[in-house]
Amino acid sequence: MALHFDKGEYAARLSRLIDRMRDEKLDAILLFAQESMYWLTGYDTFGYCFFQTLIVKADGTMTLLTRSADLRQARHTSIIENIQVWVDRVNSDPTQDLRNLMVDMDLLGARIGVEYDTHGMTGRMARLLDNQLATFGEIVDASRIVSQLRLVKSAAEIVHIARAAELADDALDAALALIGPGADEAEILAAMQGAVFLGGGDYPANEFIIGSGVDALLCRYKSGRRKLVAKDQLTLEWAGVFAHYHVAMMRTVVIGEPTHRHRELFSACLETIRAVETVLRPGYTFGDVFDMHARIMDERGLTRHRLNACGYSLGARFSPSWMEDQMFHAGNPQPIEPDMSLFVHMIIADSDTGTAMTLGQTYLTTADAPRPLSRHGLDFINK
Repeated sequence: MALHFDKGEYAARLSRLIDRMRDEKLDAILLFAQESMYWLTGYDTFGYCFFQTLIVKADGTMTLLTRSADLRQARHTSIIENIQVWVDRVNSDPTQDLRNLMVDMDLLGARIGVEYDTHGMTGRMARLLDNQLATFGEIVDASRIVSQLRLVKSAAEIVHIARAAELADDALDAALALIGPGADEAEILAAMQGAVFLGGGDYPANEFIIGSGVDALLCRYKSGRRKLVAKDQLTLEWAGVFAHYHVAMMRTVVIGEPTHRHRELFSACLETIRAVETVLRPGYTFGDVFDMHARIMDERGLTRHRLNACGYSLGARFSPSWMEDQMFHAGNPQPIEPDMSLFVHMIIADSDTGTAMTLGQTYLTTADAPRPLSRHGLDFINK
């Protein structure tokens, strides 16, 4: 069995979920987020691109409804004992199978929470599900229950996060060994991803971001590679990944003689991330982090060039994104607590001059100052 935690860890997580369900007066919850299923049971698959759900009752019993392709996947990777299969067929409606299963589980007329806000729940399936359950019981949106429980990491999770951080550093080391005039983005990207794999890590939940020249201003992956020239800029955003736990980093590397604007924007990034560290601790909120970021950037006249968010929580994530729900944006009331793994990024895209600058790393929060998870400093990188 390919479990990354012991049975006691999973039991503690189930106990926390049951307590929350009791607080919300839920008789059961239907989990559709793969992250929720993985956190609660170890179940590890990309089969959430099809309909599947984990039913968790208030008494702690769990039943997985999935396709035949994931029957053995669940057996090999999870602690789930009761697995039911819905059959692929023309005009199949697995929500009908779910309704029948819930009748067998004595949930007719119950108060049931549903994870709607997840990549594991398409709009079509949500409509079919709502149609099936319209008169079945009281249905409530429970999209945030497990994601909130996952925000604060256990000691066992922090072990995996620490390993992911080492792999992120290894990836940067691999990139720096290659970056320079004439270097091929393809080779840099292969070296970075290869370093994670060689260290026993996983695929990331979204692609590594690499872009040079004018495309260094982008903060999303795109297809296509180029070779670096004598005077260039290269933006990288990547993550070390271990047991699906992500630790992200971000850097813009200047090739050749840096421009004054590069130096100026790096100074803004460094000043801002250092200021953010002063509020990345208990007693402040995610919104406070963004406000600090926005204030300093705006004072430097960078309002048009900055983003409307400056980071987010990280954890065990699945495609299409390693970003958690809780982000550093205006007005987010989420309190910062110890043992959160939080990625802070400074991203400046000056389209007026074609200049890019980024600086980002992941922190583990404590009772006081946050602890950077990288062994690399926040120095200006010039190759």
